[in-house]
Amino acid sequence: MSAASPEPVLLDALPGQRAAPDLLSHRPALRVDARAVKESLTFAFAGGAPAGAFDRHIESASLPASTWDPARFAQHVFLQELIVGCLHFTSDGRTYIPSPALLGRALSRPPSDRDTVELRRDIFRELAGSEALRRDLGRAYAALRRWVGQLETISISRREGSRRRLDILVAAKEALDALADGFAGARSGLARLPAFGAAVRETEAYRRLADLLAYDEELATLDVRIRVGSDGHVRDLRALSIRENDGNRFYQSPIGRVVTKLVMLWRGYRFSDDELLTRYVNSVFEGVEDELVALVQLLGDLEFYLAGLALRDRARAAGLSVCLPELAWPGGARGEAPARELRGLFNPLLLASAASIVPCDLATERHDATVIVTGPNSGGKTRLLEALSLAQMLGQAGFFVPAAEARLSPCHGLFVSLIEQAQADQSEGRLGMELLRIRSLFEAMQVGDMVVLDELCSGTNPSEGEEIFQLVISLLGELRPQAFITTHFLELAARLERERPVDGLVFLQVELDAQQWPTYQFVRGVARTSLAQRTAARLGVTREELVALVERSKRAHRRREVEPD
Repeated sequence: MSAASPEPVLLDALPGQRAAPDLLSHRPALRVDARAVKESLTFAFAGGAPAGAFDRHIESASLPASTWDPARFAQHVFLQELIVGCLHFTSDGRTYIPSPALLGRALSRPPSDRDTVELRRDIFRELAGSEALRRDLGRAYAALRRWVGQLETISISRREGSRRRLDILVAAKEALDALADGFAGARSGLARLPAFGAAVRETEAYRRLADLLAYDEELATLDVRIRVGSDGHVRDLRALSIRENDGNRFYQSPIGRVVTKLVMLWRGYRFSDDELLTRYVNSVFEGVEDELVALVQLLGDLEFYLAGLALRDRARAAGLSVCLPELAWPGGARGEAPARELRGLFNPLLLASAASIVPCDLATERHDATVIVTGPNSGGKTRLLEALSLAQMLGQAGFFVPAAEARLSPCHGLFVSLIEQAQADQSEGRLGMELLRIRSLFEAMQVGDMVVLDELCSGTNPSEGEEIFQLVISLLGELRPQAFITTHFLELAARLERERPVDGLVFLQVELDAQQWPTYQFVRGVARTSLAQRTAARLGVTREELVALVERSKRAHRRREVEPD
């Protein structure tokens, strides 16, 4: 949980309170700073608020406790790029990018509480199986966004301000009604939404709100008679009767309205009908203000599920599938190490590009294996590491994973380190930076963590690099990690495959077709070559092409010597 985040308030533990419509926690909680949100609502209702004012409350909402530290992996799996590029969604004809701050934390800090993870999975499962529930989810989000949009509209004149406050209450009622009237038959955590809406409807504050808006909509009913001539034009219009809405609690008779004005004039005040109504509007808002705080939190919760459904839609459009993985939670038979299996695994980051995506299958007999991956450059090794890291993170957060089928084992934490570009202010050379990377791994790692390392020990000469490589995997083995490591030390990998000095080693290599091109699939074994010459030829780094470039440079130099300035 972020240090700056407020502690969640468990509403079901407070007498007289309704359970919050919380979709991210097993125990319903008000996870936003209620006092700060209420202050923002009051100021926004009175005179408006800058755009994005309420998004800041959403972004700072607290989340269930987690053992994961995003600093150990989020940058390397391009989490922000995933959210912006692949998880945006459309609601009510508008495209929204979910809050990178809240969604990023919700995904990168998977709940420690198994019941919370299962709550999220059940909601996704129900949404994926019901178009009606998904439409209700979109309608509720659109209604909430319209309400926030009204709050963040600044009025210019006093009369415009009165109309604006009524519009805010209209939008608030529509949002509450969308919750109360939608999600019929929901059995998952989605059932919290209509339950909350129905509970609010039973309050006196909501009835006052409904009466006020009915009064504003229908002060009186006028019956008229219209006479139309043969040419289709109105010849006469006559009022037959006027029936005032005297059943509404805000109704005042004509005499009552006159008396009220006279009393106020006698006291030295001059109030118009609009100003009299404003008094009621403000009192009605104050009555429902506490209920509206929960709606601000709900916006962020709904984005979590709309983003997951958007990932599912985007994958389908690319001919791919996502799934809710089977999670092998700890607590099975003593010493049991469940298998890891992913079928149709793909890297979701590629959905944001025009690249052709080739899914692959990966399986190991036990999840706590150290998997060493070899193969040529541009064979998909780094993309595989990204996909594996994202699948673990998303699956453990209760989200869809980028695979048609998956079996994963939840872990205590994730450490990902891919090759980084040199920085101008770095204090060490490549070897030093690599050694610091290894030390940071062992400083942060706990038993059973998942570890993903790209090109381990690539920053030094092969003999020294191989020695450090063997040291790392031997010590990693004692921590029973879920480890995936790529390397170009092919001779070392082959020797480790033969000798098996560490328990739990698994070796995968990039599959090549008959022409020695990568298929972006991975099979058992160690690659025999990195195909450096093939890669060099593809990038135009052959002897012939380099000689041609040298000759071109020499000819250009000779021309400059011969030609006058």
